[in-house]
Amino acid sequence: MIGFILARAVTYGALFVGVLLIYLPRIVLSRSGMVPPSSTGALQIVGMSVGACGAALALWCIGTFAFVGRGTPAPFDPPRRLVVRGPYRMLRNPMYIGASLALTGAALFYPSLALLAYAGLFLLATHLFVIWYEEPTLKRTFRGEYEAYCRGVRRWLPRLPRSTVPP
Repeated sequence: MIGFILARAVTYGALFVGVLLIYLPRIVLSRSGMVPPSSTGALQIVGMSVGACGAALALWCIGTFAFVGRGTPAPFDPPRRLVVRGPYRMLRNPMYIGASLALTGAALFYPSLALLAYAGLFLLATHLFVIWYEEPTLKRTFRGEYEAYCRGVRRWLPRLPRSTVPP
């Protein structure tokens, strides 16, 4: 059973990554005339680091959806359980943050304002998707459990831990 769920999650995750994080950015880069840098400098190292962290976060989310939620990131094959573990303990939308970091890392690597603009449009599109589709669907599906989760976990920015030092 988990093998089938994992296979679906990997398939949908690969489509998501392939289209939104590889294919479309490549079109943006080629249309803007960008070519790979001739040498690796500090900006490329920072870009690779940011991109790798973003990709790792997105992959962690896909795995969490499969193993904890028993589903996939695809809206037509969502998790069967509300996912509040792993990176979802700190943010409600860590997969989108990871993908945005991966795109931003690529924009730094090349360096490309066009790709940075694409990353901004990606964030805007995901925000609208979250507001208009994802959150209402989760509220209908998981009701009070999701509402309690929303009260404790922010949509885009993690809560800073409170200081343990008395005032």
